[in-house]
Amino acid sequence: MTEPHAHSTGVPPIGDFAKVDGNQIFVHTAGSGGPPVVFMAGASAVGLDYLLIVEQIAPFVTGVVYDRGGTGFSDPIPLPRTCAEIAAELHDLLHTQGIEGPYVLVPHSLGGYYAHRFAQLYPEEVAGLVWMDAAYRDWDQHFPHELQLAQTEKIGADPEQMLQLRPELRRWAEGMYAAFPEALQEALIDVHLSDHGIRVGAVERGTQVAPAAEVRGGPDLPDVPTIALTVVGSDAPQEKLVSAEESQTARDLNEGKIRMDAAMVSRLSHGEQRIVRDAGHSEIIFSRPELVVEAIADIVGRVRNS
Repeated sequence: MTEPHAHSTGVPPIGDFAKVDGNQIFVHTAGSGGPPVVFMAGASAVGLDYLLIVEQIAPFVTGVVYDRGGTGFSDPIPLPRTCAEIAAELHDLLHTQGIEGPYVLVPHSLGGYYAHRFAQLYPEEVAGLVWMDAAYRDWDQHFPHELQLAQTEKIGADPEQMLQLRPELRRWAEGMYAAFPEALQEALIDVHLSDHGIRVGAVERGTQVAPAAEVRGGPDLPDVPTIALTVVGSDAPQEKLVSAEESQTARDLNEGKIRMDAAMVSRLSHGEQRIVRDAGHSEIIFSRPELVVEAIADIVGRVRNS
C-alpha cells in the first residue's frame, strides 16, 4: 500500500467539497436536467480536466466531475484502493449532494474499472455509458503478452523520471489548459505537477491487474445504451517518451483497443463503437471535446427516449 504525501496546492476557484466517509472530496456540477452525467477520471487526471466537456453539456443536462479520495484536490488518503471502495465513495458523494440517478457514467482510462464496479454494485442507478478509451476487464484477451495488464503496469515513466520531465510537462499542460478560465489554469497545472500529483499518477498507472480481477468477479457491463470512444492517436508527452523501436508496440496497442471495444459493445443491445484517430488518449478531452459532447448528447437522448 502506498500513501502519497499530502499536497499543498490551493483550492480551485470553482467547485465545492463534500465530506464522504470522513474525507473532503472535491466535486463540481454544472447544468440541470437528467440523467446526470458523471465523469470518472483516468489515472493522473483530475475532475476539472473535463471542464470543457461539462460546460458544453450544461445547456441540456447536469454534468458532475469530482476527484477520488487521494487524488486531485480531495484529501490525500492511502492508495491504491479497491474498485468497490471507490464506487461506494462516488455513490455516497452523489447522494450527499442530492444528485439522484440513474446516471450516465463517462469513465476515462482507469475510470473504466470503477464505472464497471459501480454498475455491479448499483445496477439500477446506471442508465447509460460513454466509454471514453476506458479500461475493460477483458483486456488480456485482446492483447499480446507484452501488452497484457501485468506488463502494462510497468509501462510509462516512473515518478522520478516524470519529476525530471516537469518543465516539458508544464509546457504541455499550459497548451492543454489554454482554453480554460485563466484563474483555473495555474491551479490545475500545480495539482498535476506537484510531487503529490506525479506520485499519485504513478501509483494509479501501476494498478491494473487487481482492479480488472475485482471487476471480473461480478457481472459484465449492464445492457444500457453505450458508446465506446476508442482513441488511437498519440499524446504529445507519449511521443517524447516512446522510442522508434516501440512504434510497433503502439500499433499493437491501438489494434487491441479496437478489438476490445468492438467485442465489448457487441454484447449490448444498444452498443456502438466510434474510433477517434486524430486525438491522443489523454488529449481527447482538451483537443476534441466536441466528440465526447456528441457521444454524451446521443446517449442522453437515447436514455430519455427509452
